[in-house]
Amino acid sequence: MLVLAACGGTSTGAGSSGGAGSSGGAGSSSEAASPEALTLYTCVSDTTIQPVLEAFEKSQPGSTVDLFRAPTGELNARVAADVRSGGLRADVIWGCDPLTVQAFVDQGLVGGWTPPGADAIPTQYRTDDYVGAAVLYLVAVHRTDVPAPRAWSDLTGPDYTGAVAVPDPSVAASALGALGWFAAAPGYGLDFYRDLKSNGAVQVKTPDDVTTGVAQGIYDAGMTTANAAYAARDDGSPVDVVWPEPGAVAIYGPVALATHSADSQVAQDFISFVVGADGQRVLGEAGSYPTRPGGAGPTVPADAPIVFPDWATIGQSRDTILSSYQQLFGG
Repeated sequence: MLVLAACGGTSTGAGSSGGAGSSGGAGSSSEAASPEALTLYTCVSDTTIQPVLEAFEKSQPGSTVDLFRAPTGELNARVAADVRSGGLRADVIWGCDPLTVQAFVDQGLVGGWTPPGADAIPTQYRTDDYVGAAVLYLVAVHRTDVPAPRAWSDLTGPDYTGAVAVPDPSVAASALGALGWFAAAPGYGLDFYRDLKSNGAVQVKTPDDVTTGVAQGIYDAGMTTANAAYAARDDGSPVDVVWPEPGAVAIYGPVALATHSADSQVAQDFISFVVGADGQRVLGEAGSYPTRPGGAGPTVPADAPIVFPDWATIGQSRDTILSSYQQLFGG
């Protein structure tokens, strides 16, 4: 069985993505499952994951995917509960950032395999244990009746006093990746968050909550994911999107095979599909940014500045920078 858990939005209990039934919970053990059944743990948004699962099941007649989807914090809790109660019940984990998945690799829960076609994905989005399927870009969203923040530092200025929303890095993987990048960036550091807080910025749970709050006029601007911001704009909300200098923060979401499912052909087939040309096309059509070059996806402005976190460094300093952040915003 392949188990998938999601890292963003509201949690979704385990169940079939298509027509197959499920007993609920995390799903039964792999040994008791049909060889064509997959259980997946992910933090990927429902609007993205459902089209991918439907396309995979259509491409693999007889295969079904049982899904557990939750924000990264809840995903981590689910995996920890599995381990305490006898072992990981997922066959595949599709995370929303490399830190989360690398932690599972370090515990021996996932890794040791990537699909033969993984070399089509840029090297910065893969390791020997997992391969990036999609990228989140953390950008600025603002109401159209306030000035556009041209640089991230603008959000600490008087145009946005008491009216900026930031996502919680202990909940959202994209927010954690951004925190790690800002902490090490010249001219920013943790002082950037200190200045945001001093200027009245408010912490909300997820990037989607930021987007919703700005769209509803609760906040004037905030830090969110590009696909969510563009979706709100295209739905008619009075918002616009900025890729601020020195750059939108790129956070890739890796997919990894559970070590106890190393011999599962259907689990391997699922990962191969997700990072292959067909799966990447479905991802793009569903509103996510594929990692595979040349695939269609949401808007990336010409010459948009993009920065890439140093994940190894963030992994080493994660607890320290998160603790420092929480002293400012709580958590």
